[in-house]
Amino acid sequence: MSVNNTKNNSGTGSFVRDNQKSLAFIAIGIVVLILLYVGYQRFYLAPRAERATNEMFKAEEYLMVDSLQKRAIDGDGSFPGFKEIAEEYSNTKSANVANAYLGGLYLRQGKYQEAAAALAKYSDTGSPVLDPLVTGLLGDAYSELKDYKKAADQYKKAANKSDNAFTAPLFLKKLGLVYEAQSDFKSALESYEKIKTNYPQSYEASIIDSYIARCATHQ
Repeated sequence: MSVNNTKNNSGTGSFVRDNQKSLAFIAIGIVVLILLYVGYQRFYLAPRAERATNEMFKAEEYLMVDSLQKRAIDGDGSFPGFKEIAEEYSNTKSANVANAYLGGLYLRQGKYQEAAAALAKYSDTGSPVLDPLVTGLLGDAYSELKDYKKAADQYKKAANKSDNAFTAPLFLKKLGLVYEAQSDFKSALESYEKIKTNYPQSYEASIIDSYIARCATHQ
């Protein structure tokens, strides 16, 4: 046993000696990568994020005025719109929010493909309201495009993202409607009944009985 241990130890030592330069280069490479990453975050992403935040306020002002929503999307020549911010400052929080704004604006304009493309780029922020709303808007875009399977997937995700009486019943109702569009009345009924059971104080619960009755006739 001792002989084998000696051989194993000798082998390990030999490996380290034979590859000492390679191991050193690997260690140095890891340090360099860490430094590059820290530098990228501090000197590239952080300033870009600050610029994006500073430039987006004008687009947000235009967003509030129906007649100026084209400027909100494309900018006004002096300030960029959400489209440019999303492209120019990708990987920043402002670009992420800009994609959410863009998707909502495109939906209102009936540009459903553009809406789906913008909303699909949004990444969850941890917000219990914004995240499910954007996910649900993506469901709206797919629903308008008659892609009911994708719409149902998004509505289901939106309803599950946050268990609150505002977004969850809203998207459960839309989920039910999409199931009805596919003649899946059993799944639609389950969605509607979940609203009545889990969110009895919500607005959707106050009107859901007619939806339940409609689906029940198909059982």
